[in-house]
Amino acid sequence: MTPRIETRGNPDDLLAEAERETRGRLKVYLGMAPGVGKTYAMLCGARRLKAQGMDVVGGVIETHGRAETMALVDGLEVLPRRRIAYRGQMLDEFDIDAALVRRPALLLVDELAHTNAPESRHPKRWQDVEELVRAGIDVHTTLNVQHLESLTDVVARITGVRVAETIPDAVLERADEIELVDLPPQDLLTRLAEGKVYAPHLAGRAREAFFKPGNLTALRELALRMAAHTVDGQLTGYMRAHAIDGPWAAGERIMALVGPDGLGAAVVRAANRIADQLKAPFLAVTIEPQGRLSSPQADARITEALTLAERLGGRIERLTSADLVGDILGYARRMNVTQIFIGRTRALWWRQVLGRSLISELIRRADGVAIHVVSEIPEKGVAPPAKPKIPWLASITRYAEGMVAVAAVVGVALAVRELASGANVAMLFLAAVLVSAVRSGTGPAIATSATAFLAYNFFFTEPIYTLEVANWADIVTLLVFVAVAITTGTLAARIRNQALAERARMNALQALYDFSRRLGSKVSIDELFHAIVLQLHRLTGRPAVLLLPERDDMQVRYAWPPEDNLQARDHAAARWALAHGEPAGVGTGTMPTAAWHFRPLRTAARTLGVLGLAGERAPSGDEVQTIDAVLGQGAVALERISFASDAARVEAMTQTEKLRAALLSSVSHDLRTPLTAILGAATSLRRDGDRIAQDDRRALLDAIEDEARRLDRFVNNLLEMTRLEGGALKPKREWVDLQDAVEAALSAVRRRQDGKIWLRSFAADLPPVSADPVLLETVLVNVFDNAAKHGGASVTIAALPRDGVLELLIADDGPGIPPTLLPHVFDRFTRAPDLAIAPGAGLGLSICKGLIEAMGGTIVATSPVIADHGTRIAITLPAGVPPFDAGEEAP
Repeated sequence: MTPRIETRGNPDDLLAEAERETRGRLKVYLGMAPGVGKTYAMLCGARRLKAQGMDVVGGVIETHGRAETMALVDGLEVLPRRRIAYRGQMLDEFDIDAALVRRPALLLVDELAHTNAPESRHPKRWQDVEELVRAGIDVHTTLNVQHLESLTDVVARITGVRVAETIPDAVLERADEIELVDLPPQDLLTRLAEGKVYAPHLAGRAREAFFKPGNLTALRELALRMAAHTVDGQLTGYMRAHAIDGPWAAGERIMALVGPDGLGAAVVRAANRIADQLKAPFLAVTIEPQGRLSSPQADARITEALTLAERLGGRIERLTSADLVGDILGYARRMNVTQIFIGRTRALWWRQVLGRSLISELIRRADGVAIHVVSEIPEKGVAPPAKPKIPWLASITRYAEGMVAVAAVVGVALAVRELASGANVAMLFLAAVLVSAVRSGTGPAIATSATAFLAYNFFFTEPIYTLEVANWADIVTLLVFVAVAITTGTLAARIRNQALAERARMNALQALYDFSRRLGSKVSIDELFHAIVLQLHRLTGRPAVLLLPERDDMQVRYAWPPEDNLQARDHAAARWALAHGEPAGVGTGTMPTAAWHFRPLRTAARTLGVLGLAGERAPSGDEVQTIDAVLGQGAVALERISFASDAARVEAMTQTEKLRAALLSSVSHDLRTPLTAILGAATSLRRDGDRIAQDDRRALLDAIEDEARRLDRFVNNLLEMTRLEGGALKPKREWVDLQDAVEAALSAVRRRQDGKIWLRSFAADLPPVSADPVLLETVLVNVFDNAAKHGGASVTIAALPRDGVLELLIADDGPGIPPTLLPHVFDRFTRAPDLAIAPGAGLGLSICKGLIEAMGGTIVATSPVIADHGTRIAITLPAGVPPFDAGEEAP
């Protein structure tokens, strides 16, 4: 007995729904243009929620001086904005850090497409909103439809204005709720004329360039369609997640049925035309009846039509079915299809009389789904549509074809009786037997042989027109004829069957090859499990299910067709197959009363799960080979994914261990050394202070101060690296005189690196650089100290302006950096092997790179620079006025 099957929700949609439970909700007020009332609607909704007791805070609210909007802000808590200096003026920007600290239940963030100032955490405001939502804060925001990335070109053609500030369409698709703020174009033009959208001196220019009735009507349609498209996608995801059969005709979905006839391309084109007109997605599906072999020509026509559908932007799917009409409609309901397109083929006469063609059955059983019938004359050279056949009728037809062939031979032989001998007639009958064997198989060939024997005896053996035989020679001839006819017919039929089997085997091999190519790509474990189930369903034509051990029991993970309710005996067979690593269920010696045949999915290390195939019989020998091949390839792919995961984990652990060892070594050396010097000098002063000469006392105090500074610098380096990696470092950009910064850094370095020759070469009238003066001095001290410790007798410092930046060059005449170390010189804890005894943790240049890049500059090391020695560090920083232009939302 077949188990009762229930559908299960789509795993990806269920996972997305679960993730939404842990994040905040995003609501977008979508409008066609500025001035339709998006901010007003958002504030009205926020005030209603605040009246209900919700903690509502304004993050960014752009009133644009509109009195009715400003009135709604009164009484709402609004976060202070962050002040950012830009091109000599102060900009007010949204403070995301303050919002995360305040953490209200609902935050209002206006103008989702806004571009942030350069010093902000994210370049775009929609990225701020996504971080807030991920942090669990509900956000309400506003957006005009022209800011969607996919509509940029469309809006430019409509309005003649290309919008600079855009957001990805996926941001709107991820919104939990969309509220369309609609206003008739004439009403918006009235508001514009009254000065409620822009100031009077801007309104006239906006009306001429952007706010034209035609433009606003087109933008209004775009907003309506985009809102409907987004909501339709959310509806489909909800239906898949909750395994709800459609269609729910909230939005149109088109499906083209592609068959082996010559109408597949016409059906796809017709479906695509309607889908384009309705702005609806469309699917192209071919469903092959289970157990029926299609010709190479039919396969080529199906492939051509599906390729056309894919080229037109449709989604394609190949399915196998035992109940053609039921599975077509079942798939359509699962995918929420509202319209099905099918080609009109010529049905058998008795099907036309009874009204039982595929089209008529679809129309009769299609509840809530529109059926479109496409009629087109096949192109020249295309074979006529394949006719559906009933098994018993097809069997009678095969036998009848043999009888007709014998009758034709009799007619021809009687017409040329005077010209043909008995042997020639016998050869014609043998030809009829061979044709029957090749076309229809062994049974029809034997029946044709018997019919040919009787016809030959009746019409061409004396006495004619009777079944009597006049002499023994004729009897021998008839017996030899029958033996030869049966033998040749059987051999021909066997060759035919072998050819069909080889073709089926080639199809299976092609499917396995395609499957192996898919597994060769980068796939996740979940995608791999889904591919295994779908591939076995396609190859065997049986319902397939994958069960994995979860919570001390076997749970259905994937199934096609979707199903997850197995009988108790089926679960028992699955558990046995998992525990023992052997097949169980129908057709085996273990629990054969189960309705499913289960086989284990094993890797070299363990059994991961079991795969079940429904059916009243065990898989055949060829099916077993196919199943084992798929499971074997799947196991290899699983091991590859596991090995890759293990290798990545081991690599991460190795890198972590290296960093830990380097850090411990550095800390133990660079903390102990200054502490030892400080402790020794302090002990000497305490014990022998009165007996120590004044100069020696001053030297000990200088040593204490130098070592304390060294220790402070080391701790600061560790803190700076932590801040850089955590993203907490925010440079305070000012105009800095580079020569003053160099001299300040040199004065700090000279105290502990005396004896060095410092050569300076600066171009005249150097412009100031945009940098944080404290961080810049930290960088220069680290670089100068590094050059002094590892360089030669002299260090050269030069500065020159170049292409809007100022380049600072620090070159020494030391041994240089080894070629193998040069690419890693800015990595953490990097130290030259022959310089390992020098003090330092290997963090200085790494911190320099992070600080310079945070200030918008670059730092590069070159070695050698003179013959085979020397090192040069090149630092570039922005000079003059920065080129960034934040801009404002423009119509």
